[in-house]
Amino acid sequence: MGKVVVIFIHHNRHNRSQWNTIAKIQRNFSVFSLQIHSNCPMPKSNSARSLASFPKNFWTAISMEFFERGSYYGVMSVLSVYLVLSKSDGGLGFSKESVGVIKSTITPLLYFLPILSGAIGDRFGYRKVLFFAFFTMSLGYWFAGFSTTYVTVFSSLILVALGAGFFKPMISGTIARVTDVSNSSLGFGIYYWSINLGAFLVPLILVPYLKSISYHYIFFMAAIGTGWLLLLNYMVYQEPTGTRAVKSLKQVFTEMVTVLRDFRFILMIVIYSGFWIMYFQVYDSVLWYLGEKVDMTGFNNLVNGILSLFLDHPSWKFDAEHVTVMNAGAIILLQLLVSSIVRNTKALPTMIFGISLGSIGMGMLAISPSGWIFLASMFVFTLGEMIAHPKFIAYVGLIAPQDKKALYQGWSFMYGVIGSGVGGILGAALYVRFVEKMNQPSLLWLTFSMIGVFTIIGLLLFNRFLAPRK
Repeated sequence: MGKVVVIFIHHNRHNRSQWNTIAKIQRNFSVFSLQIHSNCPMPKSNSARSLASFPKNFWTAISMEFFERGSYYGVMSVLSVYLVLSKSDGGLGFSKESVGVIKSTITPLLYFLPILSGAIGDRFGYRKVLFFAFFTMSLGYWFAGFSTTYVTVFSSLILVALGAGFFKPMISGTIARVTDVSNSSLGFGIYYWSINLGAFLVPLILVPYLKSISYHYIFFMAAIGTGWLLLLNYMVYQEPTGTRAVKSLKQVFTEMVTVLRDFRFILMIVIYSGFWIMYFQVYDSVLWYLGEKVDMTGFNNLVNGILSLFLDHPSWKFDAEHVTVMNAGAIILLQLLVSSIVRNTKALPTMIFGISLGSIGMGMLAISPSGWIFLASMFVFTLGEMIAHPKFIAYVGLIAPQDKKALYQGWSFMYGVIGSGVGGILGAALYVRFVEKMNQPSLLWLTFSMIGVFTIIGLLLFNRFLAPRK
């Protein structure tokens, strides 16, 4: 029986050699990949450069990915702001602590569910699972658009997370089966690039217009964006052919126990999760800080000055959704360059350098509520993320037992479960304490920056005393 490899790539961008390695894995195993925020550019390929080499089912899967991720990031780019915004301003008026609980529930589900849904898809077929995923997501977004109470919103978002968790492995699994040795690297590059494109375009173009009418319309947009995929799945998508490695849920849980019993590996994941506790602030506390404390007047005037060359009296302003736009846009523009620079560097030192940049970026927010400082800090943090995470994947391969490399790579996604599970609640609690009660936002960002520093120290100690010597 073939093995099932679950590769969770969160903002993971690979250079050319890394793409070729992953392509080899994808051709020999059943591969499922989760991407919560986005985000790989399209790499160059030595072979099959022509887009005509891909079958119709490939482009169908790419279209599904673009619309699903665009819907998801459109909602997530403003969700935490909408939930805490006062009812008079069009929000729901929830407390930040209660929103932290929501985010610390739905995001870990998005990381964990694909490893189960991948096995279900292999057994019952991708097309059937996609019907379930699109129906569940669309229903969740639709209910969320009408919901005004905490329980109904929470329940609706769990439906969204359930659908998204079942969706992701089906698409990456499809692409793995409709590509071959000549075009799989390019194919998966297009796949991740489509995620970036959705995360960039929808928050940039649709979200500002829809929220100017009502935040509810953002959820309705997402419901339509995922709901119409039911028709695409029924009329166009075809069940991929070829041998599937059918893995039972019992096997999945047996492998989970095997990994969880490896104390050193779990400790490394826990340490690395510190970086992702910082990262998940970008969708919660950073957005609250932007709306309540940061003065973007200077940047807004600059952009409107440029727009005035083409429009009469423009009134554009930088808002919460543009943080997601910045992140995806920076990755589209810079990841190939960053990957080429760090292509031949050692995994751990490069990881630490990336985490250091992330920590500096988070700490920069403590300097001033200036809009320019905010923009610079977000750019530095994104740059650190682009550098650190691909090398984390490489580092897992270095420390994993020789006969269990694929298994350990598959379960390395636990950093996202821990980081988002802790980050949502912790970020909300610290924001209320330091910003709202003490009026000392600098303490909030210095605290998260220090979490990054402790992550670096922890990785150095782990590598010195606990990492296997090979």
